[in-house]
Amino acid sequence: QVQLVESGGGLVQAGGSLRLSCAASGRIFSIDAMGWYRQTPGKQRELVATITSSGSTNLADSVEGRFTISRDNAKNTVYLQMNNLKPEDTAVYYCNANVRDADYTINYWGKGTLVTVSS
Repeated sequence: QVQLVESGGGLVQAGGSLRLSCAASGRIFSIDAMGWYRQTPGKQRELVATITSSGSTNLADSVEGRFTISRDNAKNTVYLQMNNLKPEDTAVYYCNANVRDADYTINYWGKGTLVTVSS
């Protein structure tokens, strides 16, 4: 079993910054893509950013130029640096990872961390 634990959410004023972290632990052989998604009440969960094991990144148009995704493979951790935050960035942010054990690749989700951006 694998657990993803997010941290770093909170309340920030518009224009401010936050850094989210997500650490994977448990039965891990390796981790392929990792990413961040977000969700607000009544809306579908949407992709924010993803990063492959080799470091290739993909960011949603809405956060391009403001957010940066990175990872530390030795620590099985993915980060999301969020700058110039806007009220519309307010959401629960979820970590996602494709984790390999010896025989399988399984997709896991964290429980989420709330980011609130005040105007």
